[in-house]
Amino acid sequence: MSVFLSHTSIDCHDAYALSEWWRIALDYAMDAEDPNLPGHEECAIHDPETGHTLLFLEVQDDVLPAKRIHFDVRPRQRPQHEEIAWLQEHGAVPVADHRGQYGPGTGWMIMADPEGNQFCVLLSPAERAAFTTGAVGDDYLGDAHNS
Repeated sequence: MSVFLSHTSIDCHDAYALSEWWRIALDYAMDAEDPNLPGHEECAIHDPETGHTLLFLEVQDDVLPAKRIHFDVRPRQRPQHEEIAWLQEHGAVPVADHRGQYGPGTGWMIMADPEGNQFCVLLSPAERAAFTTGAVGDDYLGDAHNS
C-alpha cells in the first residue's frame, strides 16, 4: 500500500495573488463552486487535464521559511493513523500533530522523510467522505490522536 500526492502546497504572503499569477501562467483552473477570492488564506488551483493541484497557503511570518513547498499526501487504502504508523516504520518521523484541530475528522500530521523534508499526511478519501456525509461518529479517530 502507499500514499498518493493530493496536492503541492506553497507557503506565501498573499495566497490569492500568487494563485492567480500561477493560474494564468499554467492555464490552471479554480474550483467554480469554491472560487479563490482576495483575502482567502488558502487558494487552490488545478490542471483541468491531469487534476494536479497547487495549494497556496498564507503564512504570517515576515520572512518566509526556506522550505516553502511541500507535498500533501493521502493514504490510498488505509486510514490516516495506520498510514502514519506505516510511514514511521519506513523511516518517516513525526514533526507536528494537527489531527482533530478543527474537530473530528479534520487535520493532518506533519512528518519528515529520512532527509528531513517535511510533508503532510491527510485523511484518506474514504475517511473524508465518511466525515463529510456524517456517517462517522465523533469517536472515529479513537487512539489516532495519540499515534
